[in-house]
Amino acid sequence: MSLVIHGLGTAHPPDAVTAEDGLRLARHLAGPDVRTSTWLGPVYAHSGVSRRHQVIGGAVVQDVLAGTTLSGSPFLPTAANDGVGPTTAERMRVYAAEAGPLALRAAAAAVAESGFAPDSFTHLVTVSCTGFAAPGVDLALIRGLGLRPTVERTHVGFMGCHGALNGLRVANAYASADPAARVLVCAVELCSLHYYYGSAADKLIANAIFADGAAAVAGAASQDPTRGAGSSWRVAATGSCLIPDSAGDMAWAVGDRGFEMTLSRRVPGLIAGAVRPWLDRWLGDSGLSLADVGSWGVHPGGPKILSAVEAGLGLPADALAASRGVFADSGNMSSPTVLFVLDRLRRSNAPRPCVALGFGPGLVAEAVLFR
Repeated sequence: MSLVIHGLGTAHPPDAVTAEDGLRLARHLAGPDVRTSTWLGPVYAHSGVSRRHQVIGGAVVQDVLAGTTLSGSPFLPTAANDGVGPTTAERMRVYAAEAGPLALRAAAAAVAESGFAPDSFTHLVTVSCTGFAAPGVDLALIRGLGLRPTVERTHVGFMGCHGALNGLRVANAYASADPAARVLVCAVELCSLHYYYGSAADKLIANAIFADGAAAVAGAASQDPTRGAGSSWRVAATGSCLIPDSAGDMAWAVGDRGFEMTLSRRVPGLIAGAVRPWLDRWLGDSGLSLADVGSWGVHPGGPKILSAVEAGLGLPADALAASRGVFADSGNMSSPTVLFVLDRLRRSNAPRPCVALGFGPGLVAEAVLFR
């Protein structure tokens, strides 16, 4: 027994920011040392992101660009928060208000495609690293979908961009242990809440690529080919690899002015050097080689991350087209992003076996093999 996908749903906030407007925002919000810098423009121009959906959008963006305060948002620049932005408490209040409704939209779409009755789900797995609230997203899903009050809940928290793959591992464990299991996995991230207002280059680069979104998977322990367009996608194996001597190269910490990300320039090289030896061994355990993989669902952490995976694995230029497409259309939404990629692959009938990959703080690589 293993988890089979019967439904997959995705959702964005309604407001989006283009790369051009993103640069204009950065000119207003970045620390005073970089507002007139010459290097900030190329960061946005070459980010690979056409637009990013954000819960902090619409009226707030208009206020920042026009120098007005009509929205009354704590995210507006003031003399008091210049170079630092809102407090973490102010950011978390927005998370508590916005994460549940966005997650509910994605989960409702996954449940609808699966054809499963909401009260038939036995397990609920939630994934998020961009906020904390209790009761939180799990309660919003139970109430909003009409899940049974006895649904067994598990939260995968603060694991970063590969969190959805960890969530699928948990769901697969439930499905493998119980042939009657029906599992709903929902990942939601509001990365825009942690917009950085200072002058550190690596954090300003993160501002240009991170976005908000949610994605959900409805799965069951056994396959019913009559249910759902993606019902044949089955979790065959999961894997994890801690890359040595990299703990300081990708990190995610709770600060007084939001959650603070560290991304060193070594990350692409570390990934390129580690990914093939690990995958050769891991795929070998399933009787496969790299040449047997029919498609790749790689989390688009950024253009250099995708190029590093291509180089490390010797993949052809179009192998990560789905990842680059999602990145261009939606940016890096952290944990839900790889599910957006998988949804694009399965709806295009991409060949299998398919390997989904994600990278997060540690530096850790996570993988899921789909048959």
